[in-house]
Amino acid sequence: MAKTSGIGSIISVDDSGGTARNISGDINSLTNDQGQDLAVVTGIDKSAQERIPLLADLTMTLNGTANFASNMSHDVFKSLTGTRTVTWGPIGSTGGNPKLEAEMVVESMNYSRDASGALNFTASLSLQSGTVPAWTTY
Repeated sequence: MAKTSGIGSIISVDDSGGTARNISGDINSLTNDQGQDLAVVTGIDKSAQERIPLLADLTMTLNGTANFASNMSHDVFKSLTGTRTVTWGPIGSTGGNPKLEAEMVVESMNYSRDASGALNFTASLSLQSGTVPAWTTY
């Protein structure tokens, strides 16, 4: 696959009842922070740090425009409880395109109104299940 833009991204997040909702049209930007903890295990015979990988992690921050329509972003995030399946297709959902899927919890959901009158939100999600997030394809 060649270099590409993120135009055409798609994201779905389960609502608190467990139904996947495509909220791509509400999301203006997102940040995907996938990493892992590292343990420093440097022996006294070394002259530089020595590390081993530990637990994997994933956090996502979704920034969007408030949408109070049925089954859209407000409905998805109005309740913070429950595990959410999050599926992100950074270049769309056509066959063979990559997607990231993980079981997450909603850490926070915040609305803000700026000086121009725009009503925006930020939702922060964190890995929940103890299962490493999986990159697969559609």
